[in-house]
Formats: sequence, structure tokens, C-alpha cells
Amino acid sequence: MKNSFKEIIKPIVVLTCICLVVTALLAYINTVTSPIIEKSEKEAAQKAMTEVLKDADSFEKMDADNLPERVTEVYKANNGAGYVFMLVTKGYGGDMKLICGIKTDGTISACDTLSHSETSGLGSKTAEAPYKTQYIGKTSDTLSEVDAITGATISSVAYKSAIEDAFKAFDIVKEAQ
Repeated sequence: MKNSFKEIIKPIVVLTCICLVVTALLAYINTVTSPIIEKSEKEAAQKAMTEVLKDADSFEKMDADNLPERVTEVYKANNGAGYVFMLVTKGYGGDMKLICGIKTDGTISACDTLSHSETSGLGSKTAEAPYKTQYIGKTSDTLSEVDAITGATISSVAYKSAIEDAFKAFDIVKEAQ
């Protein structure tokens, strides 16, 4: 019996204590870092919004119903410069998180890729200037002029579809005003 305590019960008690201590430490670290991470994410989002809609002074999140599937959030510029749309679409390698600024006249001021997991050298080109700058100045009527990336059709089509949804959301929020 004495031998079984050392071989079976003692290791279980020790491992349980180690797990409890590590869990407590992780919970503490999470409570300390969560506000810092949240603040950093908000600052990054604010910076991205300012980059895609440069004429805006500040932004207000809008609550709109019946937004297209790929539109996750909509922000209105407080000075009336336009709207910013947060988008998520499914590319070849997984989710692509995009941001698109549309001026009040219905033209795109800029688009950017916040994150993606596309194939390096192919689908990842959607995040680069030659592709994303094609969208600047486009309207819902001229969006068909944007060329896909050769060899990265799935990623290009996904990007363009998300921007089409941004225009649909633009029409919805503009009518709501």
C-alpha cells in the first residue's frame, strides 16, 4: 500500500497542483493583458480606417440591419466624408479580412487587407499595391474594370466579391440616413 501511494497517488496530486498553479497564472496574465490587447486592436483599427478614408476626422460605429454576409462592421465618418466597411471573405487559403473606405459620392477612396492566409506569391498579391490600388476611384458601376491576378483567381474573386458587398452595404446605410 505504501508503495502504491508513491507510485500512483503522489504523482497525481503533484500534477494536479501543477495544473492548478499554471491555470491560475494563465488566468491572471489574461486579465492583465486583455485590456492592453483590446486597446491595441482598437488603435490599429482606427489607424486602418483613417488610412482608407483620409478625409475623415473620426468614426462612429453604425448599427445597420440586413447587411450583406461579408460585411462585419460599418463605420460612418463624423464629418460626412464617407463610410468604412470591415469585410471578411473566404479566399483560397482561408479567411481574408479587408477594409474598404467609400466616399459619400460612392467612389472607393482605398481598400486594404488587414489579414489573410493566402498562398505566398500568388493569392497574397491581393494585399499588395498593384492589385488593391485598382479599386481606388471605382464605383459599383465600374468595379468590373478591376483585373484579377493571374494564378490567383479564387483570391481575386473573393476580394472583389467582398468589395461588391461593401457597395451593397453602402447603399443600405446611405438609405438609412
